[in-house]
Amino acid sequence: MKFKYLITVTATAFISMQSYTVFAQDWPQFLGPERNSTSSQKGLLKSWPAEGPEVIWSAGVGIGFGGPVVKDGKVYLLDRDDETGDIMRCFDLQSGKELWKYAYSSPGTVSFPGSRSVPLIDDQYVYSCGPNGDLYCFDINSHKPVWHKNIWTDFGGKKIPVWAVTQSPIVYDNLLIIASQAPDAGVVAYNKKNGEIVWKTASLGNESYVSPKVINLHGEDQIVMVTSSTNKFAYPDAPMVMGNVVGLDPKTGKKLWEFSDWDCHISVPCAVDAGNNKLLIAGGYERGATMIEVHKNPNGSFSTSEVFTTLEFGDQTKPPVFHDGYFYAQYRTNSRRDGLVCMDTEGNIKWKTGRDPGFDRGSMIVADGLILATDGMKKLYLFEPDPTGFKPLASADLLIEGSQNWAPIALADGKLLIRNQNEMFCVQVAE
Repeated sequence: MKFKYLITVTATAFISMQSYTVFAQDWPQFLGPERNSTSSQKGLLKSWPAEGPEVIWSAGVGIGFGGPVVKDGKVYLLDRDDETGDIMRCFDLQSGKELWKYAYSSPGTVSFPGSRSVPLIDDQYVYSCGPNGDLYCFDINSHKPVWHKNIWTDFGGKKIPVWAVTQSPIVYDNLLIIASQAPDAGVVAYNKKNGEIVWKTASLGNESYVSPKVINLHGEDQIVMVTSSTNKFAYPDAPMVMGNVVGLDPKTGKKLWEFSDWDCHISVPCAVDAGNNKLLIAGGYERGATMIEVHKNPNGSFSTSEVFTTLEFGDQTKPPVFHDGYFYAQYRTNSRRDGLVCMDTEGNIKWKTGRDPGFDRGSMIVADGLILATDGMKKLYLFEPDPTGFKPLASADLLIEGSQNWAPIALADGKLLIRNQNEMFCVQVAE
């Protein structure tokens, strides 16, 4: 497929992309334009004053873990009030002024309450999925819903999963694709304009908190989905079933291959494209990470093999960042405090920060050859990705300690958007 992608403000160029028409400085979906935590932003400030980079504005938000997206100078965030429901909010990127909002009834609470997913902007629509499974398509011009489905109850879901529905949708051609993980559906593809179901898979197994991702394998776009193994802590009487990783045809939902030996009982990070038809699957509940290779057989079918598994590398809430042949992840679990960890493509650990400095479910973005990272607690870092050791260039205490700053961050027009449990900050990080 060919997609238009505006890469400068003075001239346009067209390159093949997985996604849709966006400006290079936009951040239109979970993990950015290419869904890989990478930005085309240049001119990052290499040093900060003692008080940190300038906070341009802040806005009050409800508790939660859902991050923002940005398009055409507007910021979109799915916020939540557990007594009322979900709230789609739109802010001006330059000033922080709230431009509009739309709230709908979806009461209820779960452990670690609040929002937990990232919207997606495509053309004149913004899509979002709330923790009770409410999937909405809003028109960004009229500020009204275009269509609404429930990806949980529509497919036989009854009691909401332990950590709620946690889904950040993707667009592929004319499809809006999301993982239902309900009893009667695994991954579902809707017509993005009207919400009609185009295809759906059967259940893929246990409940999971992973969003699907498009990855090109052997020259073909495939939807890669990760499913958890049985959560024996939440469901002690349930039979033990291993989790899986599957590849699906994005046009039909046909299962192309399956890896059935993934042992992580609360899977959250999506798969990472490691190049050469290899995928890194990371977890934080207590598996670590597994590299698999997808093979294309002479008859055109696909199969998989395990390249390695390590308990020394993982990430509890975000997919690791892959840059210049090395993976970087924040490996904090219920039993480990490994901090920021660097690993090569062979599974060799290059270094760990451990508790000094500690990193705890924060978020990272690669930009201008560097990495911006929140530590999940109170600090913002700028560091040089280097397999020889952790090389921080700048850091600042920007957030309230203990505020569970776990939401995915977003970078657009030199501005970094960070949200914790009560505020969203806009920080100037580039010239």
